[in-house]
Amino acid sequence: MESIVTWLNDLLWGPVMIYGILIVGLLFSILTKFVQVRKIKDMFVLMFTGEKSEAGISSFQALSIALSGRVGTGNIVGTATAIAFGGPGAVFWMWVTAFIGASTAYVESTLAQIYKEKKNGVYRGGPAFYLEKGTGHRWFGIVFAIAAILAVAILMPGVQSNAITSAVNNAFGIEQWVTGLIVVAILAFIILGGVKRIANAAQIIVPFMAVAYILLAVIVIIMNISLVPDVFALIIRSAFNADATFGGMIGAAISWGVKRAVYSNEAGQGTGPHSAAAAEVSHPAKQGLVQAASIYIDTLFVCSATALMILFMGTYNTNVGDANGELIVENVAGATYSEFTQLAVNKAFPALNDFGSMFVAIALFFFAFTTIMAYYYIAETNVAYLFTQKREQIFTWILKFVLIISTFYGAIRTSDLAWKFGDLGLGLMVWINVIGILILMKPAMLALKDYEQQKKEGKDPVFDPIKLGIKNATFWENYKKDK
Repeated sequence: MESIVTWLNDLLWGPVMIYGILIVGLLFSILTKFVQVRKIKDMFVLMFTGEKSEAGISSFQALSIALSGRVGTGNIVGTATAIAFGGPGAVFWMWVTAFIGASTAYVESTLAQIYKEKKNGVYRGGPAFYLEKGTGHRWFGIVFAIAAILAVAILMPGVQSNAITSAVNNAFGIEQWVTGLIVVAILAFIILGGVKRIANAAQIIVPFMAVAYILLAVIVIIMNISLVPDVFALIIRSAFNADATFGGMIGAAISWGVKRAVYSNEAGQGTGPHSAAAAEVSHPAKQGLVQAASIYIDTLFVCSATALMILFMGTYNTNVGDANGELIVENVAGATYSEFTQLAVNKAFPALNDFGSMFVAIALFFFAFTTIMAYYYIAETNVAYLFTQKREQIFTWILKFVLIISTFYGAIRTSDLAWKFGDLGLGLMVWINVIGILILMKPAMLALKDYEQQKKEGKDPVFDPIKLGIKNATFWENYKKDK
């Protein structure tokens, strides 16, 4: 089984995928005239302005659900993995992927808003919806929906639950199966409450934990401020093959930097658009810009916080390419990448007796748990796309049980196998979604131009797809009538 999963991952995450993600992000950055820089003020203002409704959630709630999916294991364990197998230079390529990926997030999330629907009293949307409506081919949407359900309900939850149980075991000595049972019990309570309960939980948990984690990292950085120039120099040298220790690793640095950035911030993955479509806004570009900001929060803040703590404290080992590659750095003998961050915080606060292990375990619990909640929401949205009425209800209940089982199964597996399954699920979605948004980018570009024009005229932008020549945006065609 493991050899098959490894082979599929090598196929999905080959050079075409790695460099293709960078090229697509650069293309969207150029076409939008680097919207992620020009509209950075709008990104952060808009996230607090949208109001929730009976059918939709607020922009901030949509951002929180997206961040609950993005801010997770990828930020702590994923970043450590990138350093373990790509060297410190992988961090630079994570930054690059995040910067240009913000434009990709704008495109996919704006498309989700343009082609969203109102089903059973709530807004639904995402790649399956825009792939069908934008191309006119339902089979395209069905392929993504099936891949997404397979990925987020079966293949990817195990990465998150395994990170929780491993960290808790390392910090408190609690058996992984015990923590796994606690996780699935809380998960069942929340997902049985539906989308609104998920949104309410996410908007409380995510900001609190993200701020606490970043604050801890800032304290560590201040305590080691004299090392900042050396650490940044190490990252840059390693990223371009200019460091003696990490020479010859540029391919691994790019590969692991891109892979783990995409896993963490999800730009191009097609997961963020699901919550983006649920937001109550007057113009699709508004939520597209909010979702672009989430990429910065995820990678440039949270991932960077992890990377800097690990590199400041030197609590990492590096193998060339993967766990079987040549070991070129061994600072913490016998430690796995899942322990790097805990060891870093322990070393930063030596007098506090395993404070780092406990703090990171708690942070991972909340980060990874909210990610699993987001996975459920994404899977539920794709079930709603595939089925109607009674069939939707039946398959939604099946989905709940499948997700709970896969979460517990992942909690007791080895971390390497859990990550391989997660990468497989991620790769399936990225391939389908990126091809789709390349085909459908025009409506997102038209929406941005329209948004900017209305802003110049001093208006609060309101979307009219008919005026822009965008077809099949049925929700927005009736938007003014409903108002």
